[in-house]
Amino acid sequence: MLAKLLTEAGLPDGVFNVVQGDKEAVDGLLHHPDVRAVSFVGSTPIAEYIYATGCAQGKRVQALGGAKNHMVVMPDADIAQTVDALMGAAFGSAGERCMAISVVVAVGNVADQLVEALLPRIAELKITQGMDLKAEMGPVVTQVHKDKIAGYIATGVKEGATLLADGRGLVLPGHENGFFLGGSLFDHVTPEMTIYQEEIFGPVLCIVRVPDFATALDLVNAHEYGNGTAIYTRDGNTAREYTHRVQVGMVGVNVPIPVPMAFHSFGGWKRSLFGDHHAHGPEAVRFYTKQKAVTQRWPASTAAGAEFAMPTMK
Repeated sequence: MLAKLLTEAGLPDGVFNVVQGDKEAVDGLLHHPDVRAVSFVGSTPIAEYIYATGCAQGKRVQALGGAKNHMVVMPDADIAQTVDALMGAAFGSAGERCMAISVVVAVGNVADQLVEALLPRIAELKITQGMDLKAEMGPVVTQVHKDKIAGYIATGVKEGATLLADGRGLVLPGHENGFFLGGSLFDHVTPEMTIYQEEIFGPVLCIVRVPDFATALDLVNAHEYGNGTAIYTRDGNTAREYTHRVQVGMVGVNVPIPVPMAFHSFGGWKRSLFGDHHAHGPEAVRFYTKQKAVTQRWPASTAAGAEFAMPTMK
């Protein structure tokens, strides 16, 4: 659809191309000598493969991988504001976005307040097909992925997490064969559990309880992913300490999905990004261009002319 719109807008043929395919098509791009740069967004194993393979071919590669985005909730947070934010951040787009909040790090005694406020909101989620303007959450992308998410929920129960809201088994009248799940909420999740370690990419929210800010910060920093994070607090010093010390590429303060404006760069740290350049903004310009230094002397017929180097972008 995007390619069609660009064509209608007058973009010449060959400037923007769409190629459908799987690994065979990807490997074709990674090994083709005319492809000089590759930008990718997907899971971490595939991002790492594309980065390693492309770099081995001498290409510039920008590969954005997985995420496990934490929201730290301090005891002084505005609970109503926090819950509003979580409902959109965890269950918006059915949790199928790399910036979704999938872990709440509840500091001190705030977890019980969050649970009490979240459960009725999850039960009231308007789940229907995406063309309905009343929909707050639609289906996940495929039956295979629906089964994968349900498998994560089963694993969470097996490993000892407390399942407070179970989204499995939802049947939407008129769409009985649709890929629908309800919102799920786990409490008493620990860092050793699979549902904490791995990206579920679905409408599943996990609560980890910690005693203090220092433990919360260490928990977030210890995770292999470092894509996005948020902190909800009324205290400016706590917010400042978190933004300075957290090892994550995009940080929100009382903002649930900390995606910067497009003229700033987008991307995570650690195993959420492979490559030296982030996406969007000045980093994207640097990725898609190369610097060239041109040294000139004018006038050309005399040795007395001025000599200087001018860097240009190509």
